[in-house]
Formats: sequence, C-alpha cells, structure tokens
Amino acid sequence: MQKQNIFLIKYKEKELLNQYWYSAKTINFLSEQSIKSETACFLSTPSVFFSVKDWQQRAGFFVFDFDEKFANKNPNFFKYDFNKPEDIPERFNDYFEFLLVDPPFITKEVWEKYAQAIHKIAKKDAEGRITARVLVSSIDENSELLKKLIGVERKAYRPSIPHLVYQYSIYANYQDAELDKINE
Repeated sequence: MQKQNIFLIKYKEKELLNQYWYSAKTINFLSEQSIKSETACFLSTPSVFFSVKDWQQRAGFFVFDFDEKFANKNPNFFKYDFNKPEDIPERFNDYFEFLLVDPPFITKEVWEKYAQAIHKIAKKDAEGRITARVLVSSIDENSELLKKLIGVERKAYRPSIPHLVYQYSIYANYQDAELDKINE
C-alpha cells in the first residue's frame, strides 16, 4: 500500500497559479528519477522536490517556483518567474545534472521561456550541448515543439494528475527502462 504523501496533505492546489499536483505514485516515480544525480533542479515542480527522500541533505537540489509559500526559510528555494529566465543567478549556469520541468501553462511562448532557462542551467559538454538529464511533462500536441526546443522525446510513462482535465505525457532526453513502462 502506498503511504500518504505529506506534501499533498499540507499544500492544496491553487487554480489561480495553475497548480495541479501529480498523484502520490507519480511524485514518487519522478523523485526516484531525480535521486540518480548529485544536482537537480525542480522547475515549477515543488510537489516532487519536497517529496524527494532526504531532500534537506541534498545540497545540490533546488526548487525554482513562483509561489513563495515554498520558500519558508529554505535555502534551496529560488523564486522563479518563467517570464524572466535571465534573472536566474549566474551561479546556476551549467550547474544541474537533472532537470524536472512542469510549466503552469502549455503554450509555445511559455515553453520557449522554459527552454531558455533549461539551456542556461543544464550541464553541457565542451561544445555547449546539454548533457544533463531533462525530464518534462506536457500535452501530446507539444511533442514536436519540445523536441525542437530542448531535444526531448515522448516516453511510454504518463503521469497521473488527478485534478487536471487533460492527459499529460512525459518527455525525456535520456533512456531509462522505467520511462518505457506504462503507468498503471
């Protein structure tokens, strides 16, 4: 039996901010993807960040989010306005080995802003190609856009988001057998 997720109990979704939390099972799955790295950025995914086992001991894990209620004296919180990716401090340039991204909106304009942030903060090789593992969620209609902007491809695993009226898919730029499994 799945144990209850403290984050889901403590924080209610805010429709005004377009916050819709993943199910506890999906949160657990996504947090397991993150802990394979020393550094991870949770762009607009506080539900997963705060559900990572021992996140307090993971100095290289950060949550970037607009909702300041998550700051709560947390040194790993960065107030993130997706409209201003240039405001991300330079110390995060080329920093993260893993990025989990779930924008509050699914339009091309919003994804272009998130892509700017991803390209700024993701680890890259000497030629400037992203080497970080990037995992995002969005609708199927954004498949080609996401491939073009950040080089991710749709996977078989689909997240459960109980209060969202349409189905999202998971996209990644890396291979992982777990991403190729159907989420029952």
